[in-house]
Amino acid sequence: MLYRKMPKSGDELSILGFGCMRLPLKKDGTIDEERATKQLRYAIDNGVNYIETAWNYHMGNNEPFVGRALADGYRDKIKLATKLPSWLVETREDMDKFLNAQLERLKTDHIDYYLIHSLDGSLWDKVEKLGVTDFLDRAKANGKIINVGFSFHDSIEKFENILNGYNWDFCQIQYNYIDEKYQAGTEGLKCAAEKGLGIIIMEPLRGGTLSKMVPPSIDKIWNEAEEKRTPAEWALRWVWNHPEVTIVLSGMNEEAHIEENLRIANEAYPNSLTEAELQLVKRVGQKYHKLMKVGCTGCRYCMPCSSGVNIPACLEAYNYLYMFGNIDDARSKYATWSSGIISIGKTGFASQCIRCGQCIERCPQKLKIPDLLESVVDELEGPELQQNIDAIRKKFKSHST
Repeated sequence: MLYRKMPKSGDELSILGFGCMRLPLKKDGTIDEERATKQLRYAIDNGVNYIETAWNYHMGNNEPFVGRALADGYRDKIKLATKLPSWLVETREDMDKFLNAQLERLKTDHIDYYLIHSLDGSLWDKVEKLGVTDFLDRAKANGKIINVGFSFHDSIEKFENILNGYNWDFCQIQYNYIDEKYQAGTEGLKCAAEKGLGIIIMEPLRGGTLSKMVPPSIDKIWNEAEEKRTPAEWALRWVWNHPEVTIVLSGMNEEAHIEENLRIANEAYPNSLTEAELQLVKRVGQKYHKLMKVGCTGCRYCMPCSSGVNIPACLEAYNYLYMFGNIDDARSKYATWSSGIISIGKTGFASQCIRCGQCIERCPQKLKIPDLLESVVDELEGPELQQNIDAIRKKFKSHST
């Protein structure tokens, strides 16, 4: 495992961080704790020493799980990160209440890296007026928080404003080879590095978009490379190629993903990609920009939907249609993912949307989700939908008997 130093604390942190937002689930949608615990501990045993969770992950069940998973001495082997749910804070007292509850849920007396979660310009203005800087100062002084930072989803202008609003130790931004000019982007990366902050990267694979179900036109470009790598390796190496980056978070929920990421994290030095390789990645990014219809990362912050819409599944099927151009296949996947048959749950079709707008408020990508769901209905629902549902139900029933 390669390590990079957090500039202000001097901590030697694994360049691969374990993000707990996308843990393996049981059929009922709850965390598969036995499997997830084995995955988390395996990563730690193989050198990962930065573990990140949050108040809202897995409907509030993530922090308690992480607290249990880090028993048996594993808490002492890692630096633990979690986040203040800024959108839920209404008073200065709320900040202390959340932090104290998190310490209890995580079974620890301190948080090594504490972030103000999912800041944009308006949320920063809100928590700043409520006294977040006083909260951070006091929490650091009494040892409940060791290092303070923030995660960010907004424009570069708002990013710079927040950077200058407090003496931060680190920040967390969305960054990958198709997001160089999105949100904080490369400009924000450079700006934070110039101020001496550690930089943690989220969504290096854009919620899996850059690594799974790769369109043939993208695969063709990758195959031009002299050294063959998987799409996931190209994406991770591109981020780690930036010397400003301290940690790349990966939501690893498959054993094979963990093995691959650990291997790459043993080899991915800064400035190690050649100019030819960088140009190849640039061409892939340009192609993705032409193909992708929706910038959804599958973070599920929009969930649960009050009308039961499986928003991430609907948007993934919509993206699939435009990246692969196969309407029949896209409609089949849409029916599979949204019918609830495979997961033995309720339906989550786009047509269930009542345009309440709650998802817009929660989406870090600022997507106009109700409008997008209307497009999903137009493209993927129709007379064929019931036929696909019947076929899926028949297939599932035969496999279950």
